[in-house]
Amino acid sequence: MTIRTATASDIQQLSQLFDAYRVFYRKETDLKGAESFLAERLEKKDAEIFVAENEAQQLVGFVQLYPLFSSTRMKKLWLLNDLFVTPASRGKQISVQLIERAKTLAKETDACALCLETEKSNHIGNNLYPKTGFEHNQGSNFYEWTV
Repeated sequence: MTIRTATASDIQQLSQLFDAYRVFYRKETDLKGAESFLAERLEKKDAEIFVAENEAQQLVGFVQLYPLFSSTRMKKLWLLNDLFVTPASRGKQISVQLIERAKTLAKETDACALCLETEKSNHIGNNLYPKTGFEHNQGSNFYEWTV
């Protein structure tokens, strides 16, 4: 398994993974929208996307991170926004490898942290993240205003 930075040539396969990820979160399938969204992220370089590629050169997972800043720490931090591994490839530590690559990015960019949010019903993620060193922040409330 190879973990590497996504490139424009990955868009077709990556879009399929991204669409499946969105469907997992109960969004309507939109392959064209996924392709456009990801192409824009890569073109504008406003996200870091790492992919897991198997020996047959098929993408089987990805992690997408967005840069943020902590004013109180006066440093960059990364939002681990999206993590997905195909059902057929789960149980092979691919998500752990993708998270480890995200941690390396945080260290390489002198960030103060990686943060993430997942649904309470995401049992896979809620079991995975503590095993990879993430701590559940009991001291904060998460608020959202939706347009």
